Amino acid sequence: MSNLPDNLTPVRAAHVFDEARLADYMKAHVEGFRGPISVLQFEGGQSNPTFHVTDGAGNMYVLRKKPPGKLLPSAHQVDREYRVIKALADHTDVPVPKPYALCQDDSVIGTAFYIMQFLPGRVLADVKMPGISPADRGKIFDSMNDVLARLHNVDYRAVGLGDYGREGQYIQRQLARWSSQYDLARTEDIESMEALKKWLPENIPPGDETRINHGDYRLGNTIVHPTEPRVIAVLDWELSTLGHPLADLGYNCMMYHFGEGFGASGGYAGKDLKEFGIPTEQEYLAAYARRTGRKEVPAWDFYLAFSLFRLAAIVQGVYKRGLDGNASSETATKYGNRARAMADLAWKMVEKRA
Repeated sequence: MSNLPDNLTPVRAAHVFDEARLADYMKAHVEGFRGPISVLQFEGGQSNPTFHVTDGAGNMYVLRKKPPGKLLPSAHQVDREYRVIKALADHTDVPVPKPYALCQDDSVIGTAFYIMQFLPGRVLADVKMPGISPADRGKIFDSMNDVLARLHNVDYRAVGLGDYGREGQYIQRQLARWSSQYDLARTEDIESMEALKKWLPENIPPGDETRINHGDYRLGNTIVHPTEPRVIAVLDWELSTLGHPLADLGYNCMMYHFGEGFGASGGYAGKDLKEFGIPTEQEYLAAYARRTGRKEVPAWDFYLAFSLFRLAAIVQGVYKRGLDGNASSETATKYGNRARAMADLAWKMVEKRA
């Protein structure tokens, strides 16, 4: 059992389902599956509950399903996650777990779900990568950069994802959406958020582009090879859509600007990156530009400020749900001043430009 991840628990009471029905379904739909099965649940606050399944032959799978109960129509769309993973697995060199089956029949285990390959490896939740040598940290970072570039180089129409989102105007739509979401979740007056809400829509850089966007691309949403310094899979596609690639890159690079107090492990602000082993932000951008055939990454401060604004709005929503007593995570109420800190950081970047 030593090759099982250490973040597995028995299936929590709210998520128990009929494992015999699942085994019957997998016998019919998953090639190579052999009964009987054992099921454990991954810890963590993912919005789609995730399970580890082992079959009678020792084959291991991951099952992701919609949560139980009444859901918003646009949330928890496991069919979208499955669709993008399958398109990438079948037609591209973007590393994702092999998808096996999507079940939209609620009578099997109570909600829609999909099954994919379980890949043993390291999920590095702490961006500081404790216990990893500086040389390997640099290689893991370069691999993360390479994988994002590969994703953005995919011809989304050619792989059957032409209607996976709306083409163009992604930044405009995101700004409108997160401004209104933020207004609904406001608990105090954050001057920098109000300033950003006005400034960002008026300063969108020229040059609209559309690519597949992951939406939450960061080290903690990848699997790193068990021993080698390279990314072997990208996980958590629930926010993916068609969008502007530099928005994805901006989100991926926020960690360069986070100090202590930004989330569980902070970021690299004020760190000696050379000693730490990772490239500078400029080197990281240059590598991405080279891999995606760009001369440069223009208007970089805008995409960073946009990403920080979007995250501040998300964090404010989590905080408000925590105050209202209905957030999925007990730590939600710790998020309060993080929205302010992110908005302040974004506004500082904007002011530097002026």
